[in-house]
Amino acid sequence: MAVPAVFFALFFAYPVATIVGRGLRDGGHWQFGRLTQVLGDAGIRQVLWFTTWQALASTALTLLIALPGAYVLARLDFPGKSLLRALVTVPFVLPTVVAGTAFLALLGRGGLLDDLWGVRLDTTVWAILLAHVFFNYAVVVRTVGGLWSQLDPRQEEAARMLGASRAAAWRTVTLPALGPAVAASALMVFLFTFTSFGVVTILGGPAYATLEVEIYRQTADVFDLPTAAVLTLVQLTAVALILAVHAWTVRRRESTLRLLAPESTARAPRGAGQWALLAGVLLSVLLLLLLPLAVLVQRSFDTAAGYGLGYYRALTSADSNVFLVPPIDAVGNSLTYALAATGIALVVGTLAAAALTRPGRAGRLVRGFDALLMLPLGVSAVTVGFGFLISLDEPPLDLRASWILVPLAQALVGVPFVVRTMLPVLRALDTRLREAAAVLGASPLRVWREVDLPLVRRALLVAAGFAFAVSLGEFGATVFIARPDNPTLPVAVARLLGRAGELNYGQAMALSVILMAVCTLSLLLLERLRPRTGGAARGPAAPTGEM
Repeated sequence: MAVPAVFFALFFAYPVATIVGRGLRDGGHWQFGRLTQVLGDAGIRQVLWFTTWQALASTALTLLIALPGAYVLARLDFPGKSLLRALVTVPFVLPTVVAGTAFLALLGRGGLLDDLWGVRLDTTVWAILLAHVFFNYAVVVRTVGGLWSQLDPRQEEAARMLGASRAAAWRTVTLPALGPAVAASALMVFLFTFTSFGVVTILGGPAYATLEVEIYRQTADVFDLPTAAVLTLVQLTAVALILAVHAWTVRRRESTLRLLAPESTARAPRGAGQWALLAGVLLSVLLLLLLPLAVLVQRSFDTAAGYGLGYYRALTSADSNVFLVPPIDAVGNSLTYALAATGIALVVGTLAAAALTRPGRAGRLVRGFDALLMLPLGVSAVTVGFGFLISLDEPPLDLRASWILVPLAQALVGVPFVVRTMLPVLRALDTRLREAAAVLGASPLRVWREVDLPLVRRALLVAAGFAFAVSLGEFGATVFIARPDNPTLPVAVARLLGRAGELNYGQAMALSVILMAVCTLSLLLLERLRPRTGGAARGPAAPTGEM
């Protein structure tokens, strides 16, 4: 636990504590009265209200739309199922900036709806909610569907033979078994939408702001650090309470389940109802997930002179008003940073997961450390990025001029995905194999290299793929610390969208397509390396490992 604990202390707790302290201390004294001043402001209360209700609405809407998709991919067998599973996961590995850009091309000025019917939905809450469903659809499908595909269908069939209706059998047998997986996916969706930044920034306009957006405005635009510090504390407290309640409820509902191989539970659609459900899921995936991406690609080729590669060619020339280097350089920068961040996340996350599986480490300490690893997903990335600038500025941690600053910030987001992917697999390893190797004289390092590593290699590669994808798309912290001569792809897209002009808009679309292509290639590798599960497992473990 030492390496992960030191990593989080130096690069998460210290920067966040520094920026909060800078905002709430004046002349060496704490100014706690600032809390009541900020929270008493009507505008801030409106931001808090919008942040909460849009997150709840996004979570409910995502569950409503995605649960049928989880059933279809879990229980039905049809041609193209593997392709559909890969397609629904594409939006999740895309940066939120690209998700916002895709919906801007569909719903915004000059978008598809605007061209066909003169309808614009950008700067409305509906655009934000739909974009959140687009981004989080795969979280529910993969998390709930991963467990659903391994539940024994004979238990529900037995309930129906005893006289229960189909709905009653599902409600009393299947739903309780899926409860922890549904709760886990709802938690992830709520955290992602509660801290939404890129989507709200691009689609919300000046009328809507989440806590994350307001923290950015107070930090970068107004430079009001006390207000930003108070909002950071509010967000941190809310996320910590949500994680604590989730952990408590899941532990109460956790039970041992008999899981089957997914291939043995899927059947071809039978009856008009299942065929109609399959058609409805395919239609929703087409309209909600694939259409925005298709419009994004179309807009990247639609130049003033007709369809062509004009916007892509423009990426190779530098415009000093936007960048110090050609925008295409952001591709190489992003790949370099993401590879470095993936390496850091794998080391830290694997060590953390291994520490959490060791015997004798159970109890509140380990559970608290496990929750700590999830905090970067729910704490303001804007705060972390700005905290890097004001805290890591003195030896021996004077890193402001170092390129490693960006990968460190990106790795904070990648570590939770590594832990959640590795933990179920490490817990499933037979400890007797390690003990036998140790008895034969193998050192702990050799035991890991020759016993553990061959068994967890596939999961390690999947974890690396997720860490690479999320690092590639990190925006909230990177927008502060990426240097003007070394922009990343999400930062470059956001800067181009922030400037007027058809050429800037087209280049943003082209860069988004490039970023989408890189993330999709990472996803295809994930699908080939996805670990297989089976046997008995605790309720939440299977879906977490599948995600």
